[in-house]
Amino acid sequence: MTSSDMGAAPPVSRTEYVAERLKQDVASGAIKPGELIKQTVLAKRYGVSATPVREAMRLLAADGVLSYSPHKGASVREMTPDTARDLYRLRAAAEREATVMAVERMTPAGLETIREKHAALDRAQRDGAATAAALSLMNRAFHFAIYSQTSPLVVQHIELLWSRLTPSTTVWRHPPDAHELEKDHDQILEAIVRKDAQAAGDFMAQHIQRAYKIRESQPELRAAGSDEREDFGNV
Repeated sequence: MTSSDMGAAPPVSRTEYVAERLKQDVASGAIKPGELIKQTVLAKRYGVSATPVREAMRLLAADGVLSYSPHKGASVREMTPDTARDLYRLRAAAEREATVMAVERMTPAGLETIREKHAALDRAQRDGAATAAALSLMNRAFHFAIYSQTSPLVVQHIELLWSRLTPSTTVWRHPPDAHELEKDHDQILEAIVRKDAQAAGDFMAQHIQRAYKIRESQPELRAAGSDEREDFGNV
Protein backbone atom coordinates (compact mmCIF):
# COMPACT_ATOMS: atom_id res chain seq x y z
CA MET A 1 0.00 0.00 0.00
CA THR A 2 1.22 3.46 -0.81
CA SER A 3 0.35 6.81 0.70
CA SER A 4 -1.96 7.44 -2.27
CA ASP A 5 -4.20 4.63 -1.02
CA MET A 6 -4.99 6.61 2.12
CA GLY A 7 -7.33 9.15 0.51
CA ALA A 8 -7.53 11.59 -2.35
CA ALA A 9 -3.98 12.46 -3.35
CA PRO A 10 -3.10 16.07 -4.17
CA PRO A 11 -1.83 16.91 -7.65
CA VAL A 12 1.85 16.10 -8.05
CA SER A 13 4.53 17.40 -10.36
CA ARG A 14 5.95 15.24 -13.13
CA THR A 15 9.12 14.83 -11.07
CA GLU A 16 7.16 13.60 -8.04
CA TYR A 17 5.15 11.29 -10.26
CA VAL A 18 8.29 9.75 -11.74
CA ALA A 19 9.92 9.43 -8.31
CA GLU A 20 6.88 7.56 -7.00
CA ARG A 21 6.78 5.26 -10.03
CA LEU A 22 10.50 4.58 -9.69
CA LYS A 23 10.14 3.69 -6.01
CA GLN A 24 7.30 1.32 -6.86
CA ASP A 25 9.37 -0.35 -9.61
CA VAL A 26 12.32 -0.77 -7.23
CA ALA A 27 10.12 -2.10 -4.44
CA SER A 28 8.40 -4.60 -6.75
CA GLY A 29 11.68 -5.86 -8.17
CA ALA A 30 10.91 -4.58 -11.68
CA ILE A 31 14.20 -2.68 -11.39
CA LYS A 32 16.85 -4.76 -9.65
CA PRO A 33 19.87 -3.74 -7.54
CA GLY A 34 22.84 -2.85 -9.71
CA GLU A 35 20.74 -2.62 -12.89
CA LEU A 36 21.60 0.39 -15.05
CA ILE A 37 18.61 2.71 -15.37
CA LYS A 38 18.31 4.54 -18.67
CA GLN A 39 16.55 7.90 -18.67
CA THR A 40 15.18 7.43 -22.19
CA VAL A 41 13.64 4.07 -21.30
CA LEU A 42 11.98 5.42 -18.16
CA ALA A 43 10.75 8.55 -19.94
CA LYS A 44 8.99 6.36 -22.50
CA ARG A 45 7.64 3.98 -19.84
CA TYR A 46 6.22 6.79 -17.70
CA GLY A 47 5.09 9.01 -20.58
CA VAL A 48 7.18 12.03 -19.66
CA SER A 49 10.21 13.91 -20.98
CA ALA A 50 13.77 13.21 -19.84
CA THR A 51 13.87 16.23 -17.49
CA PRO A 52 11.51 14.95 -14.74
CA VAL A 53 13.18 11.53 -14.96
CA ARG A 54 16.58 13.12 -14.37
CA GLU A 55 15.28 15.21 -11.46
CA ALA A 56 13.51 12.20 -9.91
CA MET A 57 16.78 10.25 -10.08
CA ARG A 58 18.52 13.06 -8.22
CA LEU A 59 15.85 12.97 -5.50
CA LEU A 60 16.08 9.20 -5.07
CA ALA A 61 19.87 9.37 -5.06
CA ALA A 62 19.67 11.88 -2.20
CA ASP A 63 17.37 9.45 -0.37
CA GLY A 64 19.88 6.64 -0.90
CA VAL A 65 17.66 4.55 -3.16
CA LEU A 66 19.70 5.13 -6.31
CA SER A 67 23.32 5.70 -7.14
CA TYR A 68 23.36 8.53 -9.67
CA SER A 69 26.02 10.37 -11.63
CA PRO A 70 25.34 12.77 -14.53
CA HIS A 71 28.12 11.02 -16.47
CA LYS A 72 27.61 7.35 -15.50
CA GLY A 73 23.83 7.26 -15.17
CA ALA A 74 21.83 5.66 -12.37
CA SER A 75 21.34 2.26 -10.80
CA VAL A 76 19.68 0.85 -7.68
CA ARG A 77 22.25 0.89 -4.88
CA GLU A 78 23.80 -2.43 -4.02
CA MET A 79 23.27 -3.34 -0.37
CA THR A 80 26.40 -3.32 1.80
CA PRO A 81 26.71 -5.05 5.20
CA ASP A 82 26.78 -1.69 6.97
CA THR A 83 23.74 -0.49 5.05
CA ALA A 84 21.80 -3.69 5.76
CA ARG A 85 22.54 -3.54 9.48
CA ASP A 86 21.59 0.14 9.71
CA LEU A 87 18.49 -0.36 7.58
CA TYR A 88 17.08 -3.09 9.78
CA ARG A 89 17.83 -1.16 12.97
CA LEU A 90 15.98 1.82 11.55
CA ARG A 91 13.13 -0.38 10.37
CA ALA A 92 12.77 -2.08 13.76
CA ALA A 93 12.56 1.29 15.52
CA ALA A 94 10.30 3.00 12.98
CA GLU A 95 7.94 0.07 12.49
CA ARG A 96 7.64 -0.54 16.21
CA GLU A 97 6.47 3.02 16.74
CA ALA A 98 4.23 2.91 13.67
CA THR A 99 2.55 -0.23 15.01
CA VAL A 100 1.98 1.38 18.43
CA MET A 101 0.44 4.41 16.71
CA ALA A 102 -1.67 2.18 14.48
CA VAL A 103 -3.20 0.34 17.43
CA GLU A 104 -3.94 3.65 19.16
CA ARG A 105 -5.73 4.93 16.03
CA MET A 106 -7.21 1.67 14.77
CA THR A 107 -10.58 1.75 13.03
CA PRO A 108 -12.89 -1.25 12.56
CA ALA A 109 -12.37 -1.04 8.79
CA GLY A 110 -8.62 -0.87 9.26
CA LEU A 111 -8.61 -3.95 11.47
CA GLU A 112 -10.69 -5.84 8.94
CA THR A 113 -8.20 -5.00 6.19
CA ILE A 114 -5.30 -6.18 8.36
CA ARG A 115 -7.14 -9.46 9.02
CA GLU A 116 -7.74 -9.92 5.28
CA LYS A 117 -4.08 -9.35 4.37
CA HIS A 118 -2.97 -11.73 7.10
CA ALA A 119 -5.40 -14.41 5.93
CA ALA A 120 -4.30 -14.04 2.30
CA LEU A 121 -0.66 -14.61 3.19
CA ASP A 122 -1.56 -17.52 5.46
CA ARG A 123 -3.55 -19.20 2.66
CA ALA A 124 -0.75 -18.67 0.16
CA GLN A 125 1.76 -20.32 2.48
CA ARG A 126 -0.47 -23.28 3.21
CA ASP A 127 -1.22 -23.82 -0.48
CA GLY A 128 2.50 -23.81 -1.27
CA ALA A 129 1.99 -22.51 -4.80
CA ALA A 130 3.02 -18.88 -4.34
CA THR A 131 6.51 -17.76 -5.31
CA ALA A 132 8.82 -16.18 -2.75
CA ALA A 133 8.37 -12.82 -4.50
CA ALA A 134 4.58 -13.15 -4.26
CA LEU A 135 4.83 -13.96 -0.55
CA SER A 136 7.07 -10.93 -0.13
CA LEU A 137 4.47 -8.67 -1.73
CA MET A 138 1.70 -10.12 0.45
CA ASN A 139 3.92 -9.58 3.49
CA ARG A 140 4.30 -5.96 2.43
CA ALA A 141 0.53 -5.62 2.08
CA PHE A 142 0.05 -6.91 5.63
CA HIS A 143 2.60 -4.51 7.07
CA PHE A 144 1.28 -1.47 5.26
CA ALA A 145 -2.31 -2.33 6.16
CA ILE A 146 -1.10 -1.73 9.72
CA TYR A 147 0.93 1.40 9.00
CA SER A 148 -1.89 2.95 6.97
CA GLN A 149 -3.72 3.44 10.27
CA THR A 150 -1.17 6.11 11.24
CA SER A 151 -0.58 9.01 8.85
CA PRO A 152 0.80 9.68 5.36
CA LEU A 153 4.01 11.02 6.92
CA VAL A 154 4.67 7.75 8.76
CA VAL A 155 3.79 5.62 5.73
CA GLN A 156 6.05 7.65 3.43
CA HIS A 157 8.96 7.31 5.87
CA ILE A 158 8.60 3.53 6.10
CA GLU A 159 8.09 3.21 2.34
CA LEU A 160 11.48 4.84 1.86
CA LEU A 161 13.14 2.25 4.13
CA TRP A 162 11.37 -0.61 2.34
CA SER A 163 12.43 0.70 -1.07
CA ARG A 164 15.97 -0.55 -0.37
CA LEU A 165 14.73 -4.18 -0.38
CA THR A 166 13.12 -5.98 -3.31
CA PRO A 167 11.04 -9.18 -3.66
CA SER A 168 13.94 -10.74 -5.57
CA THR A 169 16.01 -10.66 -2.36
CA THR A 170 13.23 -11.68 0.00
CA VAL A 171 13.66 -13.59 3.27
CA TRP A 172 10.43 -15.45 2.45
CA ARG A 173 12.09 -17.88 0.04
CA HIS A 174 12.61 -20.83 2.45
CA PRO A 175 9.48 -22.44 3.97
CA PRO A 176 10.90 -22.85 7.52
CA ASP A 177 11.84 -19.17 7.61
CA ALA A 178 8.50 -18.15 6.12
CA HIS A 179 6.72 -20.21 8.77
CA GLU A 180 8.56 -18.41 11.58
CA LEU A 181 7.86 -15.02 10.03
CA GLU A 182 4.17 -15.87 9.72
CA LYS A 183 4.09 -16.90 13.40
CA ASP A 184 5.39 -13.41 14.15
CA HIS A 185 2.48 -12.01 12.16
CA ASP A 186 0.10 -14.10 14.27
CA GLN A 187 1.49 -12.53 17.45
CA ILE A 188 1.34 -9.02 16.00
CA LEU A 189 -2.28 -9.46 14.90
CA GLU A 190 -3.33 -10.99 18.22
CA ALA A 191 -1.86 -8.01 20.09
CA ILE A 192 -3.58 -5.58 17.72
CA VAL A 193 -6.94 -7.32 18.23
CA ARG A 194 -6.66 -7.07 22.01
CA LYS A 195 -5.61 -3.41 21.64
CA ASP A 196 -2.23 -3.93 23.33
CA ALA A 197 -0.26 -1.27 21.47
CA GLN A 198 3.04 -1.79 23.29
CA ALA A 199 3.03 -5.57 22.82
CA ALA A 200 2.13 -5.20 19.14
CA GLY A 201 5.01 -2.76 18.68
CA ASP A 202 7.45 -5.02 20.49
CA PHE A 203 6.39 -8.03 18.41
CA MET A 204 6.85 -5.97 15.25
CA ALA A 205 10.38 -4.95 16.23
CA GLN A 206 11.25 -8.58 17.01
CA HIS A 207 9.82 -9.59 13.64
CA ILE A 208 12.06 -7.12 11.80
CA GLN A 209 15.07 -8.32 13.79
CA ARG A 210 14.24 -11.92 12.87
CA ALA A 211 14.15 -10.96 9.19
CA TYR A 212 17.62 -9.42 9.52
CA LYS A 213 19.00 -12.59 11.16
CA ILE A 214 17.54 -14.71 8.36
CA ARG A 215 19.15 -12.45 5.76
CA GLU A 216 22.53 -12.63 7.49
CA SER A 217 22.38 -16.41 7.80
CA GLN A 218 22.00 -17.05 4.06
CA PRO A 219 24.86 -16.28 1.65
CA GLU A 220 22.49 -15.64 -1.26
CA LEU A 221 20.67 -12.97 0.77
CA ARG A 222 23.51 -11.49 2.80
CA ALA A 223 24.58 -8.01 1.71
CA ALA A 224 27.81 -8.35 -0.25
CA GLY A 225 28.54 -4.85 -1.48
CA SER A 226 31.68 -2.95 -0.53
CA ASP A 227 31.66 -1.86 3.10
CA GLU A 228 33.31 1.42 2.24
CA ARG A 229 31.16 4.33 3.34
CA GLU A 230 28.57 5.21 0.72
CA ASP A 231 28.72 8.74 -0.61
CA PHE A 232 25.32 10.45 -0.46
CA GLY A 233 26.82 13.84 -1.15
CA ASN A 234 27.13 15.52 -4.53
CA VAL A 235 24.41 14.03 -6.71
